[in-house]
Amino acid sequence: MSQRSATFIIVLERGERWDTSRPMRQQEQWEEQLAFLEALSDDGLILGGGPLGEEEKRFLLVIAAENQRAIETRLADAPWVRLGMWSASSVERWEILLGSRL
Repeated sequence: MSQRSATFIIVLERGERWDTSRPMRQQEQWEEQLAFLEALSDDGLILGGGPLGEEEKRFLLVIAAENQRAIETRLADAPWVRLGMWSASSVERWEILLGSRL
């Protein structure tokens, strides 16, 4: 994998195909989505992530990448993105000033 030069924060929101009657871990293709994200984490792209708040309406990913286009390219293959269950509501470059755990 190429050298990473920036850290980004991505907020994803539920898409129109999200089944609101089911929790996150019971959504369509949950196992495939989890495996996809774990592979990106193992690859060093995803530094951390998870649902924001208790209702699982938004999700946060901390990503190390060269630029926003590289992120969009990699996440386009996510099962939940392809199914219309997730969409990025914001992608922001993040300068980490405190802490070094990420």
